[in-house]
Amino acid sequence: MHSLDHQVLHTLQSWVEQHHAAWLCTIVATHGSSPRPVGSLMACNNHGQVVGSLSGGCVEEELLEQLLGGEYTTLPCTVRYGLNADDNARLGLPCGGHLTVLIEKIDKTSLPDLITINNRLNERKCIKRTVALNSGRMWLEPVAQFEALTMDEHHCAQVYGPRYTLLLVGAGQLAASLAQMATMMDYRVLVTDPRAQKLEDFQAHLLGPDTEVLCIHGMPDDVVREQGNDPFSIVITLTHDPRIDDMALMEALTQNNFYVGALGSRKTTNQRLQRLQQLDLSPQQLARLHAPVGLAIGSKTAPEIAVAILAELTEIRRTALRHPPQAQGTR
Repeated sequence: MHSLDHQVLHTLQSWVEQHHAAWLCTIVATHGSSPRPVGSLMACNNHGQVVGSLSGGCVEEELLEQLLGGEYTTLPCTVRYGLNADDNARLGLPCGGHLTVLIEKIDKTSLPDLITINNRLNERKCIKRTVALNSGRMWLEPVAQFEALTMDEHHCAQVYGPRYTLLLVGAGQLAASLAQMATMMDYRVLVTDPRAQKLEDFQAHLLGPDTEVLCIHGMPDDVVREQGNDPFSIVITLTHDPRIDDMALMEALTQNNFYVGALGSRKTTNQRLQRLQQLDLSPQQLARLHAPVGLAIGSKTAPEIAVAILAELTEIRRTALRHPPQAQGTR
């Protein structure tokens, strides 16, 4: 399953290949409260089909009506929504909030670029797309990491990246709560556990029927090496069993991944760090470990702990978008 942005761009490519007239709409600025962040995408075609979201409300409906009515030219243009209280009430925007949307007409000349973008995302790599606002011409540049969307009077530049992978080590109730919430937040969720019976019980009894999760049986270090080794991968250990968790962490902390976390109390964390230090992990590698994992909100139950973990990931991801980190791998 693609990320939300990838889904928009993949669908847009499909429409262009089918010779449909189509538009790409991007939030390029927000002011006050906004339902969707800068960089959010929506695409629509001349048959009224829509993919993606700008507001989760009436902005999409009004914009689609305007596009189908021929209000916008073939050149890129911007439109602002929610400039007054009447607009906010009519469009369902938060009080005082408004947003600016860049609208681009997409035709067959854009197909090679769309193919390149989607191929890059399929490879779990980032790509920057820059659009000249006075002509609609675009050009692409492979990049190593996310950058915040930028726009001036001449150009708009945006980096597209792959879906984040959340690799959970340990098949239990907490993994089930995390999986259910994380899939709703657009994570690609993997669960691994070397204990075959645990993984079977997880799939049969704990995992909801509508939760899309890939369960992998194998040794934790092997699974981390194969699935948790790029800048869009997150590895979290949940078993409380040092024989399993330490094996996964020993590998994860040497990889070029986005985040590594471990469940456990502060006492457990200190004991874990001492063990990992004896396994020849450097101070820089050990410093990458987020433990105890999650924000300190006094969580006790599995759903509450899942909320704390996902809240911390959201905070770190938003910070990374504003201040992209350098590659963290130290192997």
